[in-house]
Amino acid sequence: MQAERRISYAELWRACMAVAQRLRQQGLQPGERVALLLRASPEYVAAYYGALAAGAVAVPLNADAKPPAIGGLLRHCEARFLISGSGLEEPARAAIGSAACRLLPAAGFGMWTASDAGGELSDLPVEPAMPATILYTSGTTGAPKGVLLSHGNLVSNVLAVVAYLRLTPSDRILHVLPFHYSYGNSVLHTHLAAGATVIIEPGFAYPHRILECMAAEGATGFSGVPATYALLLSRTRLDRYPLASLRYLTQAGGAMAAADILRVREQLPQAAFFVMYGQTEACSRLTYLPPERLLDKLGSVGRPIADTELRVVDAAGQPLAPNRIGHVCVRGPGVMLGYWNDPGATRQVLRDGWLWTGDLGRLDEEGFLYLHGRASELIKTGAHRVSPAEIEDVLLRLDGVAEAAAAGVPDPLLGQTIKVWLVPQPDAQLGVREVLAHCRRHLPLYKVPKQVVFTAALPRTASGKIRRLALIEPEGQQTGG
Repeated sequence: MQAERRISYAELWRACMAVAQRLRQQGLQPGERVALLLRASPEYVAAYYGALAAGAVAVPLNADAKPPAIGGLLRHCEARFLISGSGLEEPARAAIGSAACRLLPAAGFGMWTASDAGGELSDLPVEPAMPATILYTSGTTGAPKGVLLSHGNLVSNVLAVVAYLRLTPSDRILHVLPFHYSYGNSVLHTHLAAGATVIIEPGFAYPHRILECMAAEGATGFSGVPATYALLLSRTRLDRYPLASLRYLTQAGGAMAAADILRVREQLPQAAFFVMYGQTEACSRLTYLPPERLLDKLGSVGRPIADTELRVVDAAGQPLAPNRIGHVCVRGPGVMLGYWNDPGATRQVLRDGWLWTGDLGRLDEEGFLYLHGRASELIKTGAHRVSPAEIEDVLLRLDGVAEAAAAGVPDPLLGQTIKVWLVPQPDAQLGVREVLAHCRRHLPLYKVPKQVVFTAALPRTASGKIRRLALIEPEGQQTGG
């Protein structure tokens, strides 16, 4: 799967079974949570599917997160085991802390040496409604939300995506997306289900190397978020690489500029470009725009995937006429079971069988969906989702900060970048460098603000909530609503 290592499906199967059998030997019971702290690698793939084969609920975690954040998620999901990858054992030990969780280094599983681990675990029948995985997504309050997906959810997503991408064993996907996010999770599932080759290339620091790898490996597919394509377009010319084998590209994770879509098509005319839309709460994929409709429906995210219904409603849940903007709601076999141990939050978004996505949009006369922003305040920066409250909590821990607000502001490369506004305490001597240094100590790099503004006061509602739209609007523009 990586250029340095070639793993066959037979070897991967044995590795998965080695993980599954080891977990069962350690006393794992069906339905218990197994957290994964591994970077994108064959070990991650074996650990994930091995956990599922053992009857566990797999919980992928962000390997770049700080130990306190990881520990909070371990306690939240009540993980029984944490499988850590090479170089992550120390952060894993620090994260476990008081959590009732046992650390299992991936190196101790004998994944690639257990030749006798090829058997079936036939005593674990899997039903579609059984929980399979918890994927964490941050809400605007900053509280962790664990999206609980069933085996049936995963299968429905796989079948739909494999069908419209027409995936076959001859396909070769270059995979640069994080596995702990639903988009990366879906790309992995769908291509393995098709028997395709998955070329894992973690990191995206050198775009030309990505393109060189795609050419050398004869990649037929590539998946990215808008920032991925913006970075490729800003630093390379896609048509200067021998990519004749590339037949499809997929894009999700936020709105991509129409100009960037057209530039990709111009430079890679042989590759079908799929604009897609989805949510973690719906197993990653909700709609896709057929490539042949890309130009006449530019700006749309398409129509629902197989077996999925979509409607746009008003605040009372009543369907709206075409081209009226309202709340985007969906239902289908990919919609989550709910948020882990959070029935209140589950009731807010799952109503009468429909998932309220938190997005605003409209349907045209042909049923194509156009999005008009998020009803929530979640910041989408590159492939990441960031809670403003988490940033504000860190800033308020800095001596001299009286008030803090964070919001996403438009950025041509990342979609959004993080901007913060600070109200200093009286007589405090605060500088931008001090603020950024504090953030770097307590946050992953992608959550560190790109802009810092000092102000005398923050705009607030009558109830005391920060009016983020008033912060990011151009000067002189009034806030609607």
